[in-house]
Amino acid sequence: MKFRILTSLCLTVCLGGPVYAQQGSPLANARDLYASARYDEALAVLNGLPMGNESSDRKSIQQYRSLCLLALGRGPEAESAIAAVVTVDPLFVPAESEASPRVRAAFSEVRQRLLPEIASARYGAAKAAFDRKDFTTAESAFRELLALLNDPQMGNRLADLRVLATGFLDLSVAATAPPAEPAKPAEPIAPAPVVPQPSAASRVWTLEDTGVTPPVVVKQDVPRVPALIARQTRDRGLLELIIDEQGRVAAITLRSSVHPVYDPLLMAAARGWKYQPATVGGAPVKFKKLVQIVVERH
Repeated sequence: MKFRILTSLCLTVCLGGPVYAQQGSPLANARDLYASARYDEALAVLNGLPMGNESSDRKSIQQYRSLCLLALGRGPEAESAIAAVVTVDPLFVPAESEASPRVRAAFSEVRQRLLPEIASARYGAAKAAFDRKDFTTAESAFRELLALLNDPQMGNRLADLRVLATGFLDLSVAATAPPAEPAKPAEPIAPAPVVPQPSAASRVWTLEDTGVTPPVVVKQDVPRVPALIARQTRDRGLLELIIDEQGRVAAITLRSSVHPVYDPLLMAAARGWKYQPATVGGAPVKFKKLVQIVVERH
């Protein structure tokens, strides 16, 4: 009796494969076998499939390989298959309808371990595209990298890399922007009307003016330079600020750059600086202030 049962099972397995092969693509057949809990058969079909050139093909094959291997209790092999899926598409997360909690937990564990390494590699590829002036490719790559860095499983790791990616994305977008239209010929300029001299309250004062007391720093925090560009920055930079009668920074002009990636961070921080306003005769006035930025190297 046992022999007959085993023989019947063998015939079911042997005959079942060709029937499925006639009904659809091999990958669809493997998916159906997996859904029928025929994990060994599904894995055999998947192992015989070529990975192809499309990343979606490789991801689908490895995804179902990992599901079969996990169902069969072959943890180390399943982890390798999951790693292959994450490498091809690091943003992929199995939906609840596609995988059990155990499978999703395995994906989550592998993603959390691999994402920093994948992000670093993708930054290198995006930066290489930027360096060879392929700004369209660089822009797309930096956008994908930022999506990866903002993934919850990154856990705010690689904060410096996020700063760099944001800066290089801005530079890539600026480089791909269409050139400005040529300026139209200037029309004759009418004589300027006579304007009365500004009063002490409305003019912008400087250190060269007499009778002015310069503003006093209340808050002037300078952001640190990201470690990844620390060796590429200039030693000094220069900002020109217009400080209003309330001691707020009303306007900023970058007179000397530190680094294209660091400059936006510096200017964003400067918008929040605070001062006791300059005064003339005890009354607060607008003031033009130059702030030198010194990069300390350790």
